[in-house]
Amino acid sequence: MADTPETLTLTLEGGDVTIKLRPDLAPKHVERIVELANDGFYDGVVFHRVIPGFMAQGGDPTGTGMSGSDKPNLKAEFSAEPHVRGVCSMARTNQPDTANSQFFIVFDDARFLDKQYTVWGQVTDGMDLVDALPKGEPPRNPGKIIKARAA
Repeated sequence: MADTPETLTLTLEGGDVTIKLRPDLAPKHVERIVELANDGFYDGVVFHRVIPGFMAQGGDPTGTGMSGSDKPNLKAEFSAEPHVRGVCSMARTNQPDTANSQFFIVFDDARFLDKQYTVWGQVTDGMDLVDALPKGEPPRNPGKIIKARAA
């Protein structure tokens, strides 16, 4: 994992969100996020579920929250890392080993998610842009990832 990128940059309408990747917590999930980002999978994908005080979720190419990439689902890599402001974690169904491409960024303390969802990163810059995403399930005019790249 020595060649794992250190950061993921999400370019949103207002600018860039920098996410520090955490392969120490979730190596397979970081590998998947990096692969999808650098393949252009996330480019143009919307944040389809944005709940004030909770989180912003994206990563579904259909924008519905019901789909993912064509890659196999990942085995859970749960950790004790707390779900607090700026944490990036994988979305999944009620089954633990169903994370694929969808992820969410936590707005505020969401410790009730700890050890149940795979944490793979932490926003280090641009959290104000995440805060500014249009709210809703789904938002009327959802915020979009213009480009996502790992470096």
